Amino acid sequence: MARIPPSVAAVRLAVRRALPADGLVLVACSGGADSLALASAARFVGRQVGLVTVDHGLQDGSAARAADVRLWAEKTGFVPAEIATVSVAGRTGGPEAAARTARYEALTEAARRHDAVAVLLGHTRDDQAETVLLALARGAGPRGLSGMPAVKGIFLRPLLDVARSDTRKACAALGLVPWEDPHNSDPSYARSRVRGSALPALVEALGPAVVANLARSAGQIGQDNEALDAIAADFSDNMAVDALAMLMPAIRKRVLHSWALRLGAPGGALSHRHVEALDALVTAWRGQGSVHLPGGIRVARDRGALVRVP
Repeated sequence: MARIPPSVAAVRLAVRRALPADGLVLVACSGGADSLALASAARFVGRQVGLVTVDHGLQDGSAARAADVRLWAEKTGFVPAEIATVSVAGRTGGPEAAARTARYEALTEAARRHDAVAVLLGHTRDDQAETVLLALARGAGPRGLSGMPAVKGIFLRPLLDVARSDTRKACAALGLVPWEDPHNSDPSYARSRVRGSALPALVEALGPAVVANLARSAGQIGQDNEALDAIAADFSDNMAVDALAMLMPAIRKRVLHSWALRLGAPGGALSHRHVEALDALVTAWRGQGSVHLPGGIRVARDRGALVRVP
């Protein structure tokens, strides 16, 4: 029996550990090395595996690329194997954020239509390290530094402990030819600059372990976040100033963040400065006026409590 290449074994093991026991699983596959290796492994170890490739329409030939991925999926035995065509124009945020939002909407809809129990995403350890560096550059708090979760709703990321080099080696070993996304090397995108310059510079200065260490730190911070969020949930219904002031800052700010979301503030626009302004109503009250939150929401301190005001 031929020996399975270590890269192929690593990807398959990661997928086997992540796959649900029963039900249809969809793989989100762009045709790049990461998602192609993920799809191949899922098909190898899974029973009910389908594939969705998203055409954002942002590049010449994107429709043909999507058709090639679907054809490969059909020949490989994925059921269903389909293309989700999305429109990015007119969406809020930058091009990366708009494309991401459109992509997740399409994948969520595909999962709903096919009654899938999970959607697999091909983010690797390197992607996680890049995400942490970008969060550091933005001055993000623990939520940003925790990177991408391995599980979020129906979305699973089995390869967060697998190196990008292993997905490329796995494709080569299996005779798969990945598509090279030109956006990945376009310096106009912040992630591309991190991938092409910042992270390699850190590796050169600190050694190759820095990638795994950044990704590991994200996982540890994510676990801490879960614990703090669970504690904060016990206090999330009490907006009395005296009760809030007794909480430790890390807990209180999570309570305020959660409350702002429940009021209707969009999560993508709710920032650190908004939460700090709410916190000042509790801990630095000087008679200041209401705090304006995203979504046209105003919060004020009234009779010893934080309240939403017209």
